[in-house]
Amino acid sequence: MRLTSFTDYGLRMLMRMASAPDRPFSTAEFAEEFGLSRNHLTKIIQRLAREAILSTRRGSGGGAVLARAPEDIRLGEIVRLLEDGHALVECLGPGGGSCTVDGQCRLKARLRQAETAFLAELDRSTLADIALPAAANFRVPS
Repeated sequence: MRLTSFTDYGLRMLMRMASAPDRPFSTAEFAEEFGLSRNHLTKIIQRLAREAILSTRRGSGGGAVLARAPEDIRLGEIVRLLEDGHALVECLGPGGGSCTVDGQCRLKARLRQAETAFLAELDRSTLADIALPAAANFRVPS
């Protein structure tokens, strides 16, 4: 299974945030660290905030913080949330795609089982399990 860059960067941001769960993080900090546009990171933060993984506050001293303790956030939950709408293969997506072997395919069920097993394995770990060390090379914008 291959995760989208949206999910990859979402997980990276959450790993960083789990190292200091009460500290607000700005998109500017993440943009500098990851070398990405603030706009792209803002979309990830908005999705996580909409699903109550993050809490955001505007203005001075604002930013994004974890809405729950890192040990209460399962990795499978995050991947499901950020990968929503991205099927493993076309035939597993909405509408089933345009499969020419539909009705005869023996692969579809196995892929669905593999995806379920992958997410179940991620559900065994929490954000606390993958939190970065508190001072791990975090570059603060100048």
